Amino acid sequence: MRAAWHALLSRMGLTRPELRAWAMYDWANSAYVTTIIAVVFPLYYASVVSDGLPREVATSRYATATAVALGSVAVLSPVLGALSDRAGRIKQMLGLFLGLGVLTTVGLATVGRGDWAWGLVLFGLGNVGVAGSIVFADALLRHIARDEELDRVSTAGYALGYLGGGLLLAAQLVLLLQPRWFGLPDAAAASRVAFLSVAVWWAAFSVPLFRRIPEPKPLVNGRDHRLSLRGTFQQLMETAKGLRQHRQAMLLLVAYLLYSDGIGTIIRLSTLYGTELGISRGALIGALLLTQTVGVPCAVLFGKGAARVGAKRALMLALAVYVGVTFLGYFMHTAAHFFALALLVGMVQGGSQALSRSLYAQMVPRDRAAEFFGIFSVFEKVTAVAGPLVFAAAVELTGSSRQGVLSLLFFFGAGAAVLWRVDVEAGRRAAREAEARAGWSEAPLAAGVPPGGPA
Repeated sequence: MRAAWHALLSRMGLTRPELRAWAMYDWANSAYVTTIIAVVFPLYYASVVSDGLPREVATSRYATATAVALGSVAVLSPVLGALSDRAGRIKQMLGLFLGLGVLTTVGLATVGRGDWAWGLVLFGLGNVGVAGSIVFADALLRHIARDEELDRVSTAGYALGYLGGGLLLAAQLVLLLQPRWFGLPDAAAASRVAFLSVAVWWAAFSVPLFRRIPEPKPLVNGRDHRLSLRGTFQQLMETAKGLRQHRQAMLLLVAYLLYSDGIGTIIRLSTLYGTELGISRGALIGALLLTQTVGVPCAVLFGKGAARVGAKRALMLALAVYVGVTFLGYFMHTAAHFFALALLVGMVQGGSQALSRSLYAQMVPRDRAAEFFGIFSVFEKVTAVAGPLVFAAAVELTGSSRQGVLSLLFFFGAGAAVLWRVDVEAGRRAAREAEARAGWSEAPLAAGVPPGGPA
């Protein structure tokens, strides 16, 4: 069984132990994304936690809590990324955010009827934990994978994320629909057990990353090894100025700033939107389980397709599909419409996010990967903040979410226009030249190869 599993992972592009260990972190954290962000907690919040609040007010406060949490990560991640690059502590920072996420997920099991304030505090802190940990996990990708491996490894990680999150969600679906089979009185109690299962799953499947991937060497040595906030901020300012030398990476960030706004809004608010339209709990969970199932092979296919036509063209195709998703979301009325939307999203969601990550990784110097991914996180979280805030404003102004859905067309269209201008090869050359000037080793943290670092 173990040999067959490794053979399958190798066919997905995960040919070395450290690549498999890195991809398993997508498997691990996707439990939080699927259960807490996308499905079970939004339903639990709508039916139990927000009891006593008008529906529109509950939706607005949920969206605002999401925006505040991700805004906090946007502020923290560049500074922590620069600090971890200087100290060689990327894994330590990942572990810190992982611990925060796991503990607050356990805390969600204590949230009862009407506890919307406590529930949103824990939900917000958990969002900080998962988003912060992903910043540092993404930074490790630049250290363990060769340039030609990045697209396939990144998409394989998303495929495993869909598979892992989908398997756990399927088990939770049985628990939620038939709680008495498990000795539980109702779906609310089953939801709290589901939250505990996420904490255990996330912590347990994160272990391979910490065991198999060595900590990258510090960016600085000798007298520069003295770490200080002043030195970290100076380095961060240098990197911000240095983005001028990485114009293609900057263009990609701007494109990502735009189209990720639409993607993030769909991921985080689709369940609440479906609830507002009167779609049943079973249909919502089933449709989002369909997204997870379809996402597994489609993410892998995106990785293979990128190898043939290029990651940028594959991304453009995904954005075209998202335009169709936006129109469908605006006109959606029935559960069948929601299932069609879930199918389309599953086809492109993992591939678009994975290829954005791998494209950016190719255009940043390895010696400052965590720092550059901290900046990537700023752009990602700004969009994650803007989307929920726009959604909340639309609900407050119109009493309906349909007009907010249409606003996503701008983000996908403008993002595609900027993405089309990105010169991928020029971006790669600029990153390699920066590494050469820093004396950075070309070798990734592959099996049998010493960690890259200043020569």
